[in-house]
Amino acid sequence: MIEMFVTGIALDVRNNHPLVILNDSSKKRALPIWIGQAEAQAIARALEDFKPERPLTHDLIINLLKATGYKIKHIEINELNENTYFSTVVLENAIGELRPLDARPSDAIALSLRAECPIYISEKVFDDGTIPTELEEEDEDTEAFKNFVQNVKASDFKKASDEE
Repeated sequence: MIEMFVTGIALDVRNNHPLVILNDSSKKRALPIWIGQAEAQAIARALEDFKPERPLTHDLIINLLKATGYKIKHIEINELNENTYFSTVVLENAIGELRPLDARPSDAIALSLRAECPIYISEKVFDDGTIPTELEEEDEDTEAFKNFVQNVKASDFKKASDEE
C-alpha cells in the first residue's frame, strides 16, 4: 500500500464535475477521483479545518464510532474496476481488532480528513490510476538532439555538390 495525501478539490471543466486530487509523498504522481458536489463540499470543509456548530454527516459518523468504541485507523482505495474506484474504511476497537467497511472513496476520504488518519492505495491502483504531475524527464538522446538543434549553424552543413 502507498500512502497518499489530499492535495485539493478541482473542477473538471469538460463536465463541471468536482474531483479530489490525491498525491503520493514525492508529489510526482496524482490520483484524480471524480466525486459528487456534497462530498466535494465535505472534503473542502475538512481541508479548510471548518468546525461547524452542529455535526455534519461525516462528523456524526466519527462521533458514532467513538461512542461505540471504534476509531478509523486508515482508509484504503484498493480497486479500480471499469473507471470506478472502490475503498475500505478500516476501523479499530480498543483492543486492536480491525474491521473493514466498504465505502465510496469520496466518503472514505472525507472521513479520513475528519479523523486525521492515513489514506492508502494499492500498488495496482497506483499503477493503473495515477498520472504524472509533471512531464517525464527527457531521455539523453532527446536532450542531445535538442542541444544540437539549438547550436547548429548553417555553415556546419555542406551542400552535397560541394563534396564532389
